[in-house]
Amino acid sequence: MQTKPRRRFRSAVTVVALAAVALVGTAGTALATRSDDRATQVVGSNATTCEGAKVPGKLIPASDLTFTGGTEKDLYLDITAVAKGVTVTAIVVKGGHGYNVYVPGEKGLPENPPWTQLRSPLNKGDQQAQISHWFVCGEKKTPTSEPTKPGEPTKTTTAKPPTTAPTSSDKTSEAPSSTTAPAPVVDGNGGNGGGLADTGFDNAWLLWAGGLLVLAGAGVLVLLRLRRKAD
Repeated sequence: MQTKPRRRFRSAVTVVALAAVALVGTAGTALATRSDDRATQVVGSNATTCEGAKVPGKLIPASDLTFTGGTEKDLYLDITAVAKGVTVTAIVVKGGHGYNVYVPGEKGLPENPPWTQLRSPLNKGDQQAQISHWFVCGEKKTPTSEPTKPGEPTKTTTAKPPTTAPTSSDKTSEAPSSTTAPAPVVDGNGGNGGGLADTGFDNAWLLWAGGLLVLAGAGVLVLLRLRRKAD
């Protein structure tokens, strides 16, 4: 008669143990689905700035990010690239009754993009809440431009004089123009006192002979007139 109560007791203990195991498993599953292991969940609060979310850095404009999703109709956000010089310190995804904070390089999130399947916490109905807004915090360094190198001075070349001798035509063109010497004036004595060259021939007797012929001719004319008058 005592064995039956003991069996019932053992059966009850077994049922309770199995129920406890089931509850623990269900609770673990529910806890796993309510959070993203890569994020720090903040429930019952809202944040719109890096300071409000208590994360370092300043707001990075969306123009410095390459992403898909993240609208009020989306459940997830994928950031595939960031602009040059941008270092991300935290990603805040808000939705439902809280927000998730993702820190690159921590909790299994890669240090560098892509960062995919980023989400807000589950809502009170254990459903994935749509994203209401999100923002990225970090630092942006402006790349320094390298100083421009001074330009090299322009090399000037000096033309060298030609080494070849000038041609005959060049010499002719360069020679001074000749001037014609005035003709020598012959003086009245017919000598070579002028500018003519002395050839050794004296022409003074020709002048005397010419003079005598003129006188002779004049004498003949005088005689002829005298005869006409006499007749």
